[in-house]
Amino acid sequence: MQFARLILLTIIIFAVFQDSIACSGYKITIGNRTFFGSNHDAWFTTPHIWFENTTSGKYGAAFTGARFDGENGYAPQSGMNEMGLAFERLVAYHPVQENFTNRKTISNPTKYLKDILHTCKTVDEVKEYISKYDHSYFIEDVFIYVDKSGKYLIVEPYTLTIGNEPTYVIANFCPSITPGQNANKLDRYRNGVAFIKNGIDTTLEYCTALSDTMHVCRKKIGDGTLLSSIWDLNNGMVNLYFYHDYRTTVQFNLSEELKKGDHIIAVETLFPHNPEFEKLRNFKTPKDSNLIGVFIVASAGFFLLTSIFFLIQYFRRKENKKYSYIQLLLFPVGIILFYYMIVLSGSVNVFYFPAPYKHPTNVFVSLTSYIPFLLLLLILPFSVVNYRLLKDNSWSFLAEGLFTLNNLIYIILIGLFAYWKFYDIFN
Repeated sequence: MQFARLILLTIIIFAVFQDSIACSGYKITIGNRTFFGSNHDAWFTTPHIWFENTTSGKYGAAFTGARFDGENGYAPQSGMNEMGLAFERLVAYHPVQENFTNRKTISNPTKYLKDILHTCKTVDEVKEYISKYDHSYFIEDVFIYVDKSGKYLIVEPYTLTIGNEPTYVIANFCPSITPGQNANKLDRYRNGVAFIKNGIDTTLEYCTALSDTMHVCRKKIGDGTLLSSIWDLNNGMVNLYFYHDYRTTVQFNLSEELKKGDHIIAVETLFPHNPEFEKLRNFKTPKDSNLIGVFIVASAGFFLLTSIFFLIQYFRRKENKKYSYIQLLLFPVGIILFYYMIVLSGSVNVFYFPAPYKHPTNVFVSLTSYIPFLLLLLILPFSVVNYRLLKDNSWSFLAEGLFTLNNLIYIILIGLFAYWKFYDIFN
């Protein structure tokens, strides 16, 4: 039974690896110098760096992030404080266990993450701070904290682990439950480990090359690593690299920036024009276009209702109607398209990964990747039948109108599928 559970956990972890936002990080310590590198791989288009002094805590800090969290500002993805304590947040899988009892509840995760850097100066202090909270709140995340001594803390939903090895590489997995062979299936992790095995150094040039080695750039539209940050924990410096272009960097001195007061900078404005980033920004999906999102959701409801309507129409006919088989066919087609609209309203991965999209655990989602081709096959005969029905008035006014609207939606969807490159299965 225990072996079966391990196999199941391995499958789930690997599935999450393949289907999650990819991030990676590393730390290198030689003597009294420690560098910490973070690759933030995401589909956000608003990366920022900001500097915060503090009145309630002890230390000012710099943070990077790209996800806006309302009145809290941007949610921190990585950061460093004045004492040389840095961190990174990565998506990871961990099975749910019982929550911690008699611990504080995390009600504002953005403030919580900021407060850790404003309050702590070493990973030992971070461990003590986090131990007071039910950190299983972050069930889909793993964190790494590193201080300037080179010690590091791995924060998993139910485990806190301190280490002090000269080097450490991490990606989207919880180390305590992930076998080494599974971790090595991640290219970015495997590449980082291999790079370090060839020798280590604490120079910006070395760390830049390591960040480059671990970056992600997918084939479809060139998306992947949005922002790389390299934190010099002993000198309080940070170097940024924008959208996996490691030829240009912008450096900040934390102490000097904090003297300017609290301020935030859009990372894009610091770098030369990046055509590949423009492709990401202009690539619209239901997640970042309200118009497309509303259209997909409305289409889902329309397909469900009209499929039921045409099924009822077919069985309620009192005499043979011309093209009545089309009404029967519209029922399964409508149900299939209803499900597909739900898929398109869900995970954004389907829009960015190559076609046909293969979901690691759900065969039905994988099969929906062929629905665009079903519409291509149907649109011509449906259009011909639609024209003849309108010409002959063979159906009721409502049935003809709904069928016509179905076909119009099919045409719009085919255009969107082409735009999203769902038909590019041979590339």
